[in-house]
Amino acid sequence: MSRDMLTIGAFAKACRLSPKALRLYDELDLLRPSRVDPDTGYRYYAVEQLEQARLVAWLRRLGMPLARIRQVCALRPADAAHEIRAYWAQVEAETAARRDLAEFLVRHMSGTPRKDTTMLELRYSAHSDRGLVRPANQDTAYAGARLLAVADGCGPAGAPASSAAVEALRFLDTDELPAGNVLNLLEDAVQGATEAVRDAANGAEEDTGTTLTALLWTGSRLALVHIGDSRAYLLRDGALFRITDDHTVVQAMIDEGRLTPEEATTHPQRMLLLKALSPTAPATPDLRLQDAEPGDRYLLCSDGLSRVVPDAAIRHLLNSAPAPDAAVHALIAAANEAGGPDNVSCVVADVVEAAA
Repeated sequence: MSRDMLTIGAFAKACRLSPKALRLYDELDLLRPSRVDPDTGYRYYAVEQLEQARLVAWLRRLGMPLARIRQVCALRPADAAHEIRAYWAQVEAETAARRDLAEFLVRHMSGTPRKDTTMLELRYSAHSDRGLVRPANQDTAYAGARLLAVADGCGPAGAPASSAAVEALRFLDTDELPAGNVLNLLEDAVQGATEAVRDAANGAEEDTGTTLTALLWTGSRLALVHIGDSRAYLLRDGALFRITDDHTVVQAMIDEGRLTPEEATTHPQRMLLLKALSPTAPATPDLRLQDAEPGDRYLLCSDGLSRVVPDAAIRHLLNSAPAPDAAVHALIAAANEAGGPDNVSCVVADVVEAAA
């Protein structure tokens, strides 16, 4: 073996990555060894690979996902620097949102009132479109003063399933919310939605289900419930943030670093859900609270929009449309201009100061 070659143990010490991590990066084609002994399977690394290995280690310390690290490592230094800067801006924005949530929880648990007493309300619009290819519309979109919701049904009873799921939440769309913790209210409502989907399946339980993504307005913040691959976005100060995670096979593979977002768009299992409201398999939804600010714009949509319209285009349309109704119709038109391969549903709501 050449003196310029390092064993995996020596290489791991030099770049401060564990041998286990190096084996994973080899498997993911992120950092392949320079040589693998054909008889023993031992991995050997060239000294010249230390720079890339240290970059991987630094990016992992930043918390960057492996799939994105692979993209950065393939770029020229100037382009890589731009990508790292963009990633860190995203992290700071998400950290700020979590900080707001932490501050709210501290106030809530300690009984400290909010300093900002400005009364807020929602201005909203919702619309669902069959698209250009599907023979029927299995989506449901709803917007009210308290409740915003999108559901995307599947299977022979997909349309009644999505409608039943949203209808099961509509009792929350009242001037006065029922007493109790708002997230507990939503969790209980989802149990009711699951039962409603079971009734709507009407014997087609095995293949029937629906996604459900909803926001419940409390007057100062929004409570989110999410299951499936419909999405919720927040547009704040011109920047777009996705506030839900897709419950899909390909998203799980992206999170594990085994697939890039670009590869996911053509993956044969890209539409396979890990979670949905199903008559036969109960699933736990994602629940969280979101503090609201005047000027915020929220979007809920089925994957008929997000699969064919890039986030950059969604951000542009949300920034350009003066009112929720105009935004909804512009987004749906964009999905149909991209081929309209699926039903597409959008709900857009603006957080505004309440009229005196």
